[in-house]
Amino acid sequence: MTQFLGHRWIILALLLGAVTAVAGGVYRLGYRQALDSLAERSAADLALASDRVTTQLQVYQELAVLMADHPALKTLDSEPSRRAAKVLLREVADKTAALDVFFVDRAGRVVVAAAGVMGRDVTQEGYFHRAMQGALGTGYDVLNPRERRAYIYAAPDFDTNGRVRGALVVVADVEDVEQTWRGSLPAVFFTNRGGEVFIANRRELLFWQRSVEGPGLSPPDGRPVALRAWREGSHEIWDLRWSPYLPERALHQAVNLPQIGMVGEILVDVTPAQRLAALQAAAVAAIVLALGAMLVLALDRRRILAKANAVLESRVAARTRALSATNTRLTREVQERLEAEAALKQAQEDLVQAGKLSALGQMSAGISHELNQPLMAIQQYAENGEAFVARGKPDRAGENLGRIAQMAGRMARIIKNLRAFARNESEPMGQVDLVQVIGTAAELTEQRLHQDGVTLKWEPPAEPVFAWGGEVRLSQVFVNLINNAADAMLEQEHREIRIAIRQGRAEEGDRLLVTVADIGPGLKEPEKIFDPFYSTKAVGSSEGMGLGLSISYGLVQSFGGNIRGINTGNGAEFTVELDRWAEPWQQTRQKWSEKTEASAPEEDDVA
Repeated sequence: MTQFLGHRWIILALLLGAVTAVAGGVYRLGYRQALDSLAERSAADLALASDRVTTQLQVYQELAVLMADHPALKTLDSEPSRRAAKVLLREVADKTAALDVFFVDRAGRVVVAAAGVMGRDVTQEGYFHRAMQGALGTGYDVLNPRERRAYIYAAPDFDTNGRVRGALVVVADVEDVEQTWRGSLPAVFFTNRGGEVFIANRRELLFWQRSVEGPGLSPPDGRPVALRAWREGSHEIWDLRWSPYLPERALHQAVNLPQIGMVGEILVDVTPAQRLAALQAAAVAAIVLALGAMLVLALDRRRILAKANAVLESRVAARTRALSATNTRLTREVQERLEAEAALKQAQEDLVQAGKLSALGQMSAGISHELNQPLMAIQQYAENGEAFVARGKPDRAGENLGRIAQMAGRMARIIKNLRAFARNESEPMGQVDLVQVIGTAAELTEQRLHQDGVTLKWEPPAEPVFAWGGEVRLSQVFVNLINNAADAMLEQEHREIRIAIRQGRAEEGDRLLVTVADIGPGLKEPEKIFDPFYSTKAVGSSEGMGLGLSISYGLVQSFGGNIRGINTGNGAEFTVELDRWAEPWQQTRQKWSEKTEASAPEEDDVA
């Protein structure tokens, strides 16, 4: 036990060392990747700030170039012309927010000025010498007494001989340029050619000087400040401790702006990059620690499992004996369940047959009438034929014999339908003509409907309509539906049943739909109509036990179809949905039907 604990402490120490090394490596990698992303965003911010400054200063550049050729500045040799030019320049300065706009001649004397803030001698200024050479001069200065920073453009003015006769100088207010972007970005500043911060969105950086010893800035008063700079990969990092308005640790980037003679620089806080790298390192450390803990636990668990294995083996033997006994009992229960399912299937088939015989019993009076009427007609035609033969009229006797044959055919058709309806069908399902099935059901219920004064509206299509099912069982379904509709209308004077075949819509599965509708009182409880023994007839009535619709529901379900009943507002309507007969899958369905029905015992047809 002591040896195991010693090994475990060694494993824990190695695990902590590995976690520290991996977390450090992940931190370095994540920090550099975060710096790369931060550098891309800060470069975009610096470019945006640089564009703003150069664009706003360019307005004053264009003003100087355009105003240099103004006609009012061509003749300044008289006092009235100088006063008019001064009014023009003052108006331009007011509209453009320039600090001053003035015109100097080749000697550097200010001839006319809008405000006169630059004094009277510009001969020592670089922008003046540049303009006298025929080019656009630029410069910057701090104007007293308010120490206002100014950026200056000087555009040369040429006489008719192409020689420089003077220059128009526009003095731009740098503070006005800063107003539009101050505080909206990270710390951004622009240093002039002398390394002095001349434009910035942080006022505390103004007039700081670039350090001659390396990266960093020095305050104007020369006092020492805490600043360290180093490179992290390809990025330059500054550690700042001398301003509450600047990040303590920042990413420094710079871009040269030759169009204004300055260098744009930006300081972006790297704390989010450090935080992201720390989160990544912590996540990896947590995962490694979790894996290590799982390893230690696995080793500990292995020891415990080895100890418990012996106990488990003894329990397995006892459990195996118990499972064997349970398996024997389950096998016996499965056999009993199979026998019960077979008995249930047989009971369902007997129930279907009982339903058909019950329907035949209800139709017995009408069937007797249907058979008795042709028999009486046959007897009468036979007697008439005998009389015509005795009188020597064979033609008339032949007509009576033909009528006898017609009556016999009618009786044969009625008996055929009865036999088909009454027998216990065991043939597999297949192709069924719905028109013929509905016609058979109509013939079987014709006498009953005639006796009860029920009008049957059924217009069979001109061509057969083939569906998937069993002919006898489908006939039983429609006989039940017709009889139920007739029963529902016994208490009213006008009675009518409508049967129609139509093609289902796309949302109904493109199936065949047969509707049987009446104009009776409707369904009292539509959700219960297919429940066994549910009936709206009086208790103890001999007209039915409430099994007709339940049997019909089961028969239609066995064909893969569906049956539903609804109230239409003018009565009840039952819809039987059936699959169309389709050749490609007919054989597969028929084989499946034969396989499922092969176990059912065949019975003789009921004559």
